[in-house]
Amino acid sequence: MSARLLEGEVGPSLIRMAVPMFWGMLAVTSFTIVDSFYIGQLGAMPLAAMGFTFPVVFVVQCVAMGMSVATSSILSRTIGQGDQAKVRRIATDSLLLSLVAVLAISSIGLATIDPVFRLLGATPELIDMIREFMTVWYPGAALLVVPMVGNSAIRATGDATSPSVIMIVAGVANLILDPFLIFGWGPFPRMELRGAALATVISWMFAFAASAWFLTRRLHLIEFRKPAVREVLQSWRTLLRVGLPAIGTNLMMPLASGMLTRLLSGYGTEAVAAFGVGMRLEAMAMAGGFSLSTVLSPFVGQNIGGKRLARVVEAVRKAAVYAFVWGGFVCVLYALGARTLAGLFTDHPEVIRLTALYLWIVPVSYGAHGAAAQVTAMFNAFQQPLRSSSIFVLRLFVFTLPLAFLGSHLMGVAGIFAGISVSNFLVAVVAALMARQALRRLRASGLG
Repeated sequence: MSARLLEGEVGPSLIRMAVPMFWGMLAVTSFTIVDSFYIGQLGAMPLAAMGFTFPVVFVVQCVAMGMSVATSSILSRTIGQGDQAKVRRIATDSLLLSLVAVLAISSIGLATIDPVFRLLGATPELIDMIREFMTVWYPGAALLVVPMVGNSAIRATGDATSPSVIMIVAGVANLILDPFLIFGWGPFPRMELRGAALATVISWMFAFAASAWFLTRRLHLIEFRKPAVREVLQSWRTLLRVGLPAIGTNLMMPLASGMLTRLLSGYGTEAVAAFGVGMRLEAMAMAGGFSLSTVLSPFVGQNIGGKRLARVVEAVRKAAVYAFVWGGFVCVLYALGARTLAGLFTDHPEVIRLTALYLWIVPVSYGAHGAAAQVTAMFNAFQQPLRSSSIFVLRLFVFTLPLAFLGSHLMGVAGIFAGISVSNFLVAVVAALMARQALRRLRASGLG
């Protein structure tokens, strides 16, 4: 397997990989966007129930995302070094470890639905709706692991197109299935929130099958030889050294989101529903920046493994600039279409007003948010996950939550949204300083 990212112009190489990843990420974020669109037709209460599920659903996804970061970082560097046997071992063992972890978390989640959502501030009526969704979503969560972690293994080889195709297949399947299962079109019964969860799980089945085919038949990344227990444990230790901090970092996001949801619940169901819609639109908006950070990690990893320092420095700088440009474009787009976008999800006047308020305030900081994401990807590729984690800790707990609570006290819901926006700018400044220092140290090491 060749290290295809060691040659060619840096900027065009990043864009060539990021563009298909962008469409793939849009397909993934479309799951929650499409679900929210159709659930919004059922009323403000079901939409609020979906808003409450966002931070909890994200907990399970965080485990897979953390393992994806570890897989991409370690595998790309190993590919750059040219160790083919180790490449297959790491790819196989990362999937096994991720599957075990998500099964365990899903089992715990099923047993704790009611107390967890009560803690988040959901009313008994909302918890009944939430339970319909989560009792289907949790058992199917294991089907998410192979596509997410497997796709990171495929990206580590320098192939960003195949993972995107897999994600698009899943997104299209969810788009088609949602109205049939939610509203009971054709021969299907009307299942509402339960139908949305079932459509998601079935879509993951398609992604699971496609990812497994690419890994085994196309790239031959799966090792079918029965390994010694010592080999597996060694791989797991290597993966967890990067994966555990990445998982912990990712878990901070739903925790902070849950605390913000709790804060907003004091302003009524409409505020929670608006925040849920805003977060889903944000996920779609950030697809540009996150697609860059997703491809930056294997690019940096292969070039570190191949001792190409100059390419690493150039890639990080250009990715940050591209993220700022994309963020500015989305900011203008959302500001001009705020009420129209909000109206796609609900006809409730107050939810539309608050969603538009979110889209006028928070997207101003999307460029800064995207640039900081490039720095976290760089540190993960350096196999320095604690530095990456420190950026998330600063953003969520040092800046976002205190500023949101202060904003709530001063300006209500608008103040909460302003606190989120200001925190993104502050953490971008800190991330830039950290990146500058790290790249100077890398130069001093004489690599490349």
